[in-house]
Amino acid sequence: MTTRQTSPDRGGLGRVVTAALIGATIEWYDFFLYGVVAGIVLNKLYFPASDPLVSTLLAYSTFAVGFVTRPLGGVIFGHFGDRIGRKSMLVITLMLMGVATFLIGLVPTYAQIGIAAPVLLLLLRIVQGIGLGGEWGGAVLMAFEYAPPEKRGLYASIPQIGLALGLCLASGVVAGLSYGLDDAQFLAWGWRLAFLLSAVLVAVGAYIRLNVMETPEFARVKETNREAAIPFVSMMREFPGNVIAGMGARTIDGVFFNIFAVFSIGYLTGTVGVPRTQALLGVTAAALLLCLTIPLAGWLSDYLGRTRVYAWGSLLTGFSAFPAFWIFLNSDGSIGAIWLALIVPFGILYASVYGPEAALFSELFPARVRYTGISFVYQFSGIFASGLTPIIATALLQYSGGDKPWLVCAYCALAGLVSAASAIWIGRAARRQPDVEPIKAPIESASSIPLARRTFHNTERI
Repeated sequence: MTTRQTSPDRGGLGRVVTAALIGATIEWYDFFLYGVVAGIVLNKLYFPASDPLVSTLLAYSTFAVGFVTRPLGGVIFGHFGDRIGRKSMLVITLMLMGVATFLIGLVPTYAQIGIAAPVLLLLLRIVQGIGLGGEWGGAVLMAFEYAPPEKRGLYASIPQIGLALGLCLASGVVAGLSYGLDDAQFLAWGWRLAFLLSAVLVAVGAYIRLNVMETPEFARVKETNREAAIPFVSMMREFPGNVIAGMGARTIDGVFFNIFAVFSIGYLTGTVGVPRTQALLGVTAAALLLCLTIPLAGWLSDYLGRTRVYAWGSLLTGFSAFPAFWIFLNSDGSIGAIWLALIVPFGILYASVYGPEAALFSELFPARVRYTGISFVYQFSGIFASGLTPIIATALLQYSGGDKPWLVCAYCALAGLVSAASAIWIGRAARRQPDVEPIKAPIESASSIPLARRTFHNTERI
């Protein structure tokens, strides 16, 4: 059978990609909404302390907990996603995230219930992390495994837009509430509306996801009885180098995103003196641009090679922190200059790694352990690359005197170097390794070609 004959129809592919994108948008909205308000609301209402720095670090610590629990969600939902199927796991993860986010909007403050307030926040943040841990892998796999092999970079990047849309929605909603309400109203009840909105979004997302089919590639795994008995064990035993390289490649994504989408808001408002609404709108504008640049980078990875785009993108992205923060410090209050320093690195350069990332990680593993593999690589590395970044950046800034960001910039540059080296290793390993897994499927199609020959053609040119 030819690739054309075995590829899903365009309408089916469109429905799957749309379902993955909308669900991912909702999940990221839920998850990043906490990060957006952590340094401007939660530190004041749930972590009172005489030192504002301590309160902020405590708020960011609960933000980090969501990343710590994401690998657990990745392993749990990855296991059942590789054993049972991708679709059912995506519905469950969406509901977990939505309920947890809605309940965060109802948690009383420290002044009302004391220590129980931050404890409840912590527990709900754990649930959020578990839900998102299984969400990301399933969403990108639905698009990746439905797409034609030669367009997988493009199609797998489309659910990645959900991160940009979710961040845009989260920061945009908070910015709108911040603009329409005075500080007292916003702190008293306005911020809660952003969390309660999650209930409506989840209802829409669940309806859409219930109306898509399982991926053809996983269906073939089921038909030929090639499921891994324990996917996590199979992944670690058969592909340890791929796991390590994938986590290294993920470093720049997690570090850079959280520096510019989370840490920069507190830095601009607290250190530079930019109005909160303007800082949020700058991040929102960068996120909107990402909606265009992410699929462009995914398409370029199909055309130029996955690891070539990723390696150069990692370097450019990491080192762009230096001019961006220099502009922050020397902008003299110019909102246009500050927005430019946010939009170019975050809205354009960052897409060069986040766009190809889903396909790059998916190509590291065969279908029988792919959900577990990409979820673990993405989520476990997120503990260090993402969850700890606001804390590390805050500590580095404080060590530098409270206003000099150059150690933070060096941290971004180091992350870029680590990710570029990892991407180069992936490309070279693909050339040395003719087959990742011998597949003995009776169906001769594009999806039954051994994984390395089928997909690593895009990783060979650095």
